Amino acid sequence: MIQLDFEKSGGLIPAIVQDAGTGRILMLAYMNPAAFEKTLQTKKATYYSRSRNALWTKGETSGHVQHVREIRVDCDQDTLVLQVEQTGKGACHKGYESCFYRAVQGEDLKIVDPQVFDPEKVYK
Repeated sequence: MIQLDFEKSGGLIPAIVQDAGTGRILMLAYMNPAAFEKTLQTKKATYYSRSRNALWTKGETSGHVQHVREIRVDCDQDTLVLQVEQTGKGACHKGYESCFYRAVQGEDLKIVDPQVFDPEKVYK
């Protein structure tokens, strides 16, 4: 049985999501025990939404599903890296491939990646 330390951080552990093919970081989300178990069972990334206080499977609304290829656990067993195959155009709800579409340039924050889908059309 897999033992993760959910208690250290109030019941949620961070899950860094990485494209299995390119290695690009797509997003950071959180999992509680139920989200982790559902991810293991379905092989589709399921997270815990702190804003909605509920589980959500990536792609439920957008169709941009994350098929989990591998899960890595850090040495303290309180952080995960999910290597996924991302279907659809992007992981970010703002329409980008990655949630990390901005970069610090000097004292500014600049958008450095192209928007790959229109979130207004996807999230009606």
